Amino acid sequence: MIALNEYFDGQVKSLGYNNNGKSTVGVINPGEYEFGTSTYEVMTVVEGEMEVLLPEADSWKTYQAGEKFEVEADSSFKVRVAIPVAYHCKYGL
Repeated sequence: MIALNEYFDGQVKSLGYNNNGKSTVGVINPGEYEFGTSTYEVMTVVEGEMEVLLPEADSWKTYQAGEKFEVEADSSFKVRVAIPVAYHCKYGL
């Protein structure tokens, strides 16, 4: 089953699916957003680049296509994007 997810008034959209666990693929429009996590997440940038401020980090780090970052459960992280960015997120590994 495929589920449509929409956040921040449609500025972030993803399709959720199960394949050996929950995953989403999506697009983030330009802007700055804060996401909360309920499970451990691994996010991979598929196309474009995003600046990320991870929990307890002092500075933003840029991730480009092919790069990934991890976020612990029950935390939050911020992203900034200048152009639309495609991503893949795997949950609860």
